[in-house]
Amino acid sequence: MIEWFDDLALGMRFKSGSVQISEGDIKRFAAEYDPQPMHLDEAAGAKTPFKGLAASGWHTAAIAMNLAVQIRPFGPHPLIGMGVDELRWMAPVRPGDTLHLEGEVVGLTPSRTKPQGIALVKWTVFNQGGEAVYTFTPIAIVPRRPQST
Repeated sequence: MIEWFDDLALGMRFKSGSVQISEGDIKRFAAEYDPQPMHLDEAAGAKTPFKGLAASGWHTAAIAMNLAVQIRPFGPHPLIGMGVDELRWMAPVRPGDTLHLEGEVVGLTPSRTKPQGIALVKWTVFNQGGEAVYTFTPIAIVPRRPQST
């Protein structure tokens, strides 16, 4: 079981359960956080490059965050970040899509001065067809195992 930075290894992989996205989910998120036509109305969305109703990219990011928290890649420790690298939206998320999250540890840097390390996990959200729809690599702060005295 992973509890500390020291338990992580390059190439380690994580996979979440799935979540299905409804039209109501898309419209509710958009109404509050990203009220643009392609996220609120099918006909308006049809007139955009999305060619229909599509979830806000920030909605997809929030779903990915929720799935990452459920995975608990750093054991009991919260997911605390210093930023995000390589954030990309590759394909629209549509009503009825079923999404899951997969991650791979791609970087581990222990701190020289603090009891922690920086872990880079490249996360990718996939739809039910296996198509990558979103990817991001947070710069996570993970505590190191306490030294016994």
